[in-house]
Amino acid sequence: MMGKRYGVLLCVPLLVGMLSIAPAGTGPLEQVRVTVDEIITILRNGQLESAVKREKISAVVRQKFDFRAMSQSTLSTNWRKASPDEQARFVALFSELLEETYLRRIDAYTDEDVKYVREDIRDTRAVVDTVIRSKTADIPVSYKLVLRSDGWRVYDVVVEEISLISNFRSSYREIVQKEGISGLLARMEEKIQELRSPVSVEGAK
Repeated sequence: MMGKRYGVLLCVPLLVGMLSIAPAGTGPLEQVRVTVDEIITILRNGQLESAVKREKISAVVRQKFDFRAMSQSTLSTNWRKASPDEQARFVALFSELLEETYLRRIDAYTDEDVKYVREDIRDTRAVVDTVIRSKTADIPVSYKLVLRSDGWRVYDVVVEEISLISNFRSSYREIVQKEGISGLLARMEEKIQELRSPVSVEGAK
């Protein structure tokens, strides 16, 4: 349903969900720095089972992603065409899809280092530029955040100048044009089931 960068774009939000551990009142870059470093330490803890890591990170991500804003931006004009029930179902499926896609790759995140480049704060919006340094490549990642009453929330991730939301929007627009909102929801349900299947999990290791 996505392009070649599907896996990269969906893996990177693993680091985004780490924002909730940072102290309240800190700026977006400092929140990213403190929480990413702490979560990486958890991921490198060989005494924790994979299921425990998944549970901890899942709870954090659910708190810090602005899934409704991401869903509205992803569907774009099709959001207004969807019924309230379809909108609610899309938000639920979209959050599950993001979560399942990267949580099954937790074991792969053990050796990355993150360089924190800069933050750009404009009123209630911010962009934090970072670079993920792995053994094979340096990957520039920008986190787009919006300030809510309960702190900074992530609404998009840009990997190597490719937006997570824009990538989904393009793919989903084509599906809606051909199959309607109901067809898109069915496709998303199928993808989630695929990611949850033992074969899929085994293949991701």
